[in-house]
Amino acid sequence: MFTRVIVSLLAFVAVAAPAAEPSPANTKKAIFAGGCFWCIQTPYDKAKGVVKTVVGYTGGSAEDATYEKVSSHRTKHREAIEITYDPAQISYDQLLDIFWRNINPTQADGQFADIGLSYQAAIYYGNEEEKKIAEASKENLGKSGKFQKPIVTEILPEMKFYPAEANHQKYYQQNPEHFEAFEEGSGRVSFKKKNWENQESQRP
Repeated sequence: MFTRVIVSLLAFVAVAAPAAEPSPANTKKAIFAGGCFWCIQTPYDKAKGVVKTVVGYTGGSAEDATYEKVSSHRTKHREAIEITYDPAQISYDQLLDIFWRNINPTQADGQFADIGLSYQAAIYYGNEEEKKIAEASKENLGKSGKFQKPIVTEILPEMKFYPAEANHQKYYQQNPEHFEAFEEGSGRVSFKKKNWENQESQRP
């Protein structure tokens, strides 16, 4: 198993908010678990219509969640991302498209070299509409012939989301060299290139 280096707490790198950021009343949230949350945050931060992303933990039964507890698989939480988005600019279905393009949907025991419950992929729906969209998206991917193996990513009801520690937020900005080495070494980069024909891992 590819082991992540435990890093010391670093100052959070602030990202300037866009000038025309929509008000909270006009935004929605989506939660996905896609393995290492360092890697799943990057493509969503690049997507037009995504207002904010926070990495953290969800799906567990414990009353709190920390990196130390979750990575030991004692709490049943998974590393995840909470996305705040403007539905006038990007749809839930488009968020799912980004999700599929950045995970291995045929892997059940984790994601890439990260093995264990905390790294297992899942879509956490907040209502019945999201559930139907997620199920249809998963079914369409299975029928597309993109993968020879079955699509095993779970679709689960939304649970409480716990933001991760500051040193894990936007890790690709805080520690770019280590992030790139980790993402490459885990096998995620080569998998995306192979299965998506070197296309961008998100829609334009």
